[in-house]
Amino acid sequence: MSVDRWNTALVLGGIRSGKSAFAEELVADAASVRYVATAVGAEDDPEWMGRIEAHQRRRPQTWSTEETGPDPARLAAVLAEAKPDETLLIDDLGGWVAALLDPANQPQDDVAMVAALAEAVRECAGRVVLVSPEVGLSLVPATVVGRAFADALGTTNQALAAVVDRVALVVAGQHTWIKAAAGRPRPAQQLVAPSVEPTPVQPATIQSDFSDISDIVFESGMDLPMPDQDAGPDAHDRLGTLDLTGAGLGALGEAVEFAAATQGTVTPQPWSAVRVLLLSGTHAGGSGAGTDPADVDRRVAEAEAGTGPLIRLAGQAGADVAVVRAAGSGAMEDGPVLDAGEVEAALRHGWQLAAAARADGKDALVIAACGTGAEAAATAVLAATTGAEPVAVLPRVLAAGGTIDDNAWMVRCAAVRDGLHRIRTKSRGALDILAQVGGADVAVATGALLGAAAHRLPVLLDGPVGIAAGLVARDLGSQARHWCLLADAGTSELVQQGADVLGLTPVTELGLDLGEGLNALTALPVLRTVIGLAGALPTHPALAENTD
Repeated sequence: MSVDRWNTALVLGGIRSGKSAFAEELVADAASVRYVATAVGAEDDPEWMGRIEAHQRRRPQTWSTEETGPDPARLAAVLAEAKPDETLLIDDLGGWVAALLDPANQPQDDVAMVAALAEAVRECAGRVVLVSPEVGLSLVPATVVGRAFADALGTTNQALAAVVDRVALVVAGQHTWIKAAAGRPRPAQQLVAPSVEPTPVQPATIQSDFSDISDIVFESGMDLPMPDQDAGPDAHDRLGTLDLTGAGLGALGEAVEFAAATQGTVTPQPWSAVRVLLLSGTHAGGSGAGTDPADVDRRVAEAEAGTGPLIRLAGQAGADVAVVRAAGSGAMEDGPVLDAGEVEAALRHGWQLAAAARADGKDALVIAACGTGAEAAATAVLAATTGAEPVAVLPRVLAAGGTIDDNAWMVRCAAVRDGLHRIRTKSRGALDILAQVGGADVAVATGALLGAAAHRLPVLLDGPVGIAAGLVARDLGSQARHWCLLADAGTSELVQQGADVLGLTPVTELGLDLGEGLNALTALPVLRTVIGLAGALPTHPALAENTD
């Protein structure tokens, strides 16, 4: 199964729609791919042969190619032979249908052949992506042969769409998922105008299911990519030349520079497909003092049901939400909160979440959190990695109605103090910090930041868990922090001090304290506006003349 929790996918699209390129992106994370080519009869058609060769040039050298040729039964056999660790890319079913209808293969039961193929896809042990032309949007063909082909291909597409986990439609290089796998978040509704009431997001819960990504080794010195080191500064310089009546974008220009660097262009585009990762973890012991677990469960359940403030803001921002229930963590004052295996599993889970977001076409992540004891865990991580004084950064404990619970805050302080005292002589490497005081939610967030950097996916932070994860990720792969943007620091001293260590400056200073993830979603429309404006505005005419 893929890290995105699906095993089979069908990619539909018209001629030159970009369907093959998108299908190739879906399997890009596989160590090797068996490319199953169905095209036949290109020997006497130079133009068709040119298309085949263009596909061949795109394939990595690690891929192998198998041709099913003129025998339509061969494709089902290839699927039946696939091993659980294999990834197959079948491109495309139009060639298979053409072979099926070839007079040389008649007479035969075409309906039975389609049913056999669908069953082979359903039962395939490997991971399968199938590409197929979508013919249902064109005119009814004028010839008998043309109508037979369209009918057969339409029947084949319907049969396969019924058995695969996911179906995507690609138009003009843009894809949309028209069938989602069970357990995957459904996209939020886009607002068509500010006055329109947002349609609630209907996310699904992603349980802690760690697929095998054994090639990744989480250790200090991980080799991750950096954003474009020229595009950001060049975009910053360009801001001073824009045709504006005022003095410029102010502090918001940093969002433009960040978007330019992470997109590798001087004129970046505003993020259009954002995923929110809502991490919910439970920390035992004094870390959770003053927090009502039932209230936390209520808020997480609201998000899962598509209601609540986070979902509303996500809907307004056109984002989708993945609710991630992390494993429970122990009491830091009593001993390690996770063992080494649990740390590794949580990191891999986070990495997979980032990889899944990129595979789904997302262009930015937002880290959100709602749990028990997460703020104390983040405080301990900050103190352990930077030497910060816990009592100066541990957030106050708010009870219902906004009242301050000082007794609960002191219990949390004691838990952090005792946890740090317990590890005073122990190793403080990144993995050790997660095991001793960080916990599963911080570890999942850390893996997500590392995975996002690896997949060149920018991340918006605004709260304690995201900042704590950034500090740990920095010690594993220093490049990770360069893919992070502090949308707003809110009122948290913990976030502000941690961000200073990471070299992150808040782009907005709205003084919000809505909860982790909600501050960033509130600022997101403004960030999108300035990024889009900066990319669209021309150079001031007077400056343009001086450059001629």
